[in-house]
Amino acid sequence: MTKGRYPYPDDEFDVVDGSVGPRGVHRAPRSRWSRVWPFLLVLVLFPALAYGVVTFLYSWDGNSAPSASQEQVGEPVDDEGAADEGAADDGTAQDGAADEAGDGAAADEEPAQQEPELPAAPVVDKSTAVRVLNAAKVSGLAGKTATKLTTAGFASVDSDNYTGAATTVSGVYYATEDQAATAADIATTLGISKVELSPAQSPSGITVVVAKDYRS
Repeated sequence: MTKGRYPYPDDEFDVVDGSVGPRGVHRAPRSRWSRVWPFLLVLVLFPALAYGVVTFLYSWDGNSAPSASQEQVGEPVDDEGAADEGAADDGTAQDGAADEAGDGAAADEEPAQQEPELPAAPVVDKSTAVRVLNAAKVSGLAGKTATKLTTAGFASVDSDNYTGAATTVSGVYYATEDQAATAADIATTLGISKVELSPAQSPSGITVVVAKDYRS
């Protein structure tokens, strides 16, 4: 609404005193410093507060749980004692190495001991000639015994009657030492306990005498 259309007469509030400046909401212009200092305060105050908080938290955490470096600093270390112990350890290690070297040299100087040679295992030669003699005067005993040896794998077996001195004990006789294993195998096969080296009873090969004690 313009002043020309204002329906009420002027009163004391409408009269303006020209001797004074503006009143009411009219304010004097602010200086540049008054506009800048709040921002400067924020820029300085907040970093200072943040630094103080961080320092307080770090110091509180450090007091409650000391770090490893602080523990190490708190424990004095005897450099001379450590050096002495290191030197002693080195001396012990050197002595041990020298002893090991000496033992190794002594072991190298000792001649290697040879293991004793074991005797060769006896060999059963079933191709050896075997002769079975009947001294029990039982018909067919020598032939029956020879068949038993042939069945056991002996390749050269014959039978006959015994003509030597009378005997009642059966035996297996062999001519040479290398026939001992074969003679023992024959004795085991026939169940005869007597086994002897006797060139007189068996000039060659192996001779089996079956007497009255023999159980076919």
